[in-house]
Amino acid sequence: MTDQPSLHVATGGQEQVAARPRLQYFPISFFASVLGMAGTTIALQRAERFLGLPFSISGILLVVSLAIFVVVATFYVLKAVRYPDAIKREFAHPVKINFFPTISISILLFGIAFMRLNSEVGRFFWIAGAALHLTFTIVILSAWMHRTTFQIQHANPVWFIPVVGNIIVPIAGVEYAPVEVSWFFFSIGLSFWIVLLTIVLYRIIFYPPLAERLRPTLFILIAPPAVGFISYLRLMEHDVSGFVLDGFARVLYYVALFILLLLLVQARQFVTIPFYLSWWAYSFPIAAITIATVLIASRTNLFVFQGLAYALLIGLGALILTLLFRTIAAIIQRKICVEDE
Repeated sequence: MTDQPSLHVATGGQEQVAARPRLQYFPISFFASVLGMAGTTIALQRAERFLGLPFSISGILLVVSLAIFVVVATFYVLKAVRYPDAIKREFAHPVKINFFPTISISILLFGIAFMRLNSEVGRFFWIAGAALHLTFTIVILSAWMHRTTFQIQHANPVWFIPVVGNIIVPIAGVEYAPVEVSWFFFSIGLSFWIVLLTIVLYRIIFYPPLAERLRPTLFILIAPPAVGFISYLRLMEHDVSGFVLDGFARVLYYVALFILLLLLVQARQFVTIPFYLSWWAYSFPIAAITIATVLIASRTNLFVFQGLAYALLIGLGALILTLLFRTIAAIIQRKICVEDE
């Protein structure tokens, strides 16, 4: 992926190579790949710990996830330096603006991944991610409130990212800060999830279907209740010093599981979509429901949850390999970092 790739232009029956910058089209949505990789890393960590997997590859995947984050962040910083107007256009876009918090969520996920490997490194990631995400939340909500360009047709599951991402903070936050800080973030994320879910479902039901490119983002609907389940358990474990699978925790988990089933029965609607970077929207939500299932399986010891956990792990692994292959192929074929991305 270079700053000056070539485009083929037909002239006189022959193809000539015309230089055109691609760095300015490097999309903020590329950070969604980091979410998917980091989420898969955490899912494997939890499976290795609670299900006793006969292999351990989460460490390797963590290194790969960090490498992808560094590469994506480097390209985006270069874009910000060389094409600041392109960044401003993304931030003014009613959909792309909501991808900026994928940067802070990526950092938060690394804080979770390092929680038991190196607490000081994990604390550094968590503090940076929590502070940055709170900033994004305030800035983007302010934009929602004061811009006059937003319309109901612009609403889609991507809108969950800025505010519902706050639910992730307590997962590691109970280890690194006073518990009230984690309750603060959890309250923001959970309350806005309910509000935004109403808005997004209204748009999906009563307006034309989402554009093909955005259709994979429907899987983001799984993430808030799944992550909410994980986060709530962490908060309750801290408050009562034990695993609390109470009624509210069950509601969160089963809502996430139902949304997964609802989307899986519509699989035909998704498998026919050409590859876009938005395919990465499949990955983190699936990782989240996988982690949630591993946790509930480890505590209930019910065969149905154990079987589902293994099935989701296998499916998540196959999904990540597919996404990596398709993304690399798209980069080689120069289908990414183009003007309409």
